[in-house]
Amino acid sequence: MLSGPFLDRNWMAQNPNYETSDIVMLGLPFDGTVSYRSGSRFAPEQIRLASWGLEEYSPLFDKELADVNFHDAGDLEFPLGNTYKTLDQIEQNVREIYKDGKRVFGIGGEHLVTLPEVKAAFEFYKDLAIVHFDAHTDLREEYMGEKMSHSAVIRHISKFVNPKNIKQIGIRSGMKEEWEFMKEHNTLCHKYSDIDELKGKPIFVTVDLDCLDTSIMPGTGTPEAGGMTFNELAGWFKYLKDFNIIGADVVELAPDYDASGASTAVATKVIRELLMAM
Repeated sequence: MLSGPFLDRNWMAQNPNYETSDIVMLGLPFDGTVSYRSGSRFAPEQIRLASWGLEEYSPLFDKELADVNFHDAGDLEFPLGNTYKTLDQIEQNVREIYKDGKRVFGIGGEHLVTLPEVKAAFEFYKDLAIVHFDAHTDLREEYMGEKMSHSAVIRHISKFVNPKNIKQIGIRSGMKEEWEFMKEHNTLCHKYSDIDELKGKPIFVTVDLDCLDTSIMPGTGTPEAGGMTFNELAGWFKYLKDFNIIGADVVELAPDYDASGASTAVATKVIRELLMAM
């Protein structure tokens, strides 16, 4: 009989029992539409390993990860090169999570993985709202002729989620028409009270890690200078803890562009704090 100990590749402090968990963490290692630097498909595995370098306790929330009651289901396995089949697979699996009365926490992967997650959530929550942290608007209709692109994810979501229920934070890059969309629908937020109208609504929180400044998060596919600090992002999470978060994801870490491992460590702590807010 082998006595171990053995390396655990799941998140620390996760509930190993799916049935008794409240939140299901799902790895989404897909980067098939990345327009600049690929590699975010390697993030879920690296994030899991890096999670063991974190403390289980969050002083910001005065909670431990064990209090969150989440189950790490591991990574979905995708057919290489087939975007549409991948999106269907994500939607199908996330639908099952909601059908079981649980909430989802996705770890990307590129930002397009958010679309099927939100589609599945929308089946169960018709007045769904989106809180979107990002450097980029992600409101294009298409990119270089391809509609299914990570740079179009929020525009696609706005076709079934009412744009008045979409709030965007940290945006500092996009085409003129995308900024006009934000002005028309009043999606861009600058202060906490800008999201107060979403109180009482079911909310999906999606975090593109390039919302953080490049000095903190160089390991991402489309780095954009001028972003927020980690503490600023965590402050938003603390404000959101009194909202009804029914799902979340953290996407766009590309770990190999930061050989120091710091970007992966930051991503892991972002995930811990967002779990606490749920």
